[in-house]
Amino acid sequence: MVRLVGENVENGIFSSREAINMAREQDLDLVEISPAADPPVCKVIDYKKFLFDRKKKQKEIKAKTVKVVVKEIRLGPHTDDHDFNFKLRHAIKFLQDGAKVKVDVFFKGRSIVYKDTGEIILLRFAQEVEEYGKVEQMPRLEGKRMIMILSPKK
Repeated sequence: MVRLVGENVENGIFSSREAINMAREQDLDLVEISPAADPPVCKVIDYKKFLFDRKKKQKEIKAKTVKVVVKEIRLGPHTDDHDFNFKLRHAIKFLQDGAKVKVDVFFKGRSIVYKDTGEIILLRFAQEVEEYGKVEQMPRLEGKRMIMILSPKK
């Protein structure tokens, strides 16, 4: 016995054989919706059309999702003012375009002893782009790189 639901069908409790015959008469499929219910609930639908519609909805949802772009800017612990300003202008442009910016200071060789200088550069960078973006992740040392992530202001 199954509970039958759907359009153009008499809703009610029928035997499995009757439900299958009712679906065949309309050239539709009998699909079990809720097997845990007592009696199980079945629906008379066009299953291929149902799958097509579901796939179409998922595609629309995927198209509406925003893709987050992360641009990377690399500095050194002794980056000069001109280079700093040049990279700063790029970061501002990226933030205005809606991309996240990952700024990192890369320490080569023994320059790792200038960790504090690298952090100062990153904090200065964050202060300069304050009106365009906000700090999502404060400067953090990972191996030979100190990384900070900026996200655009809405």
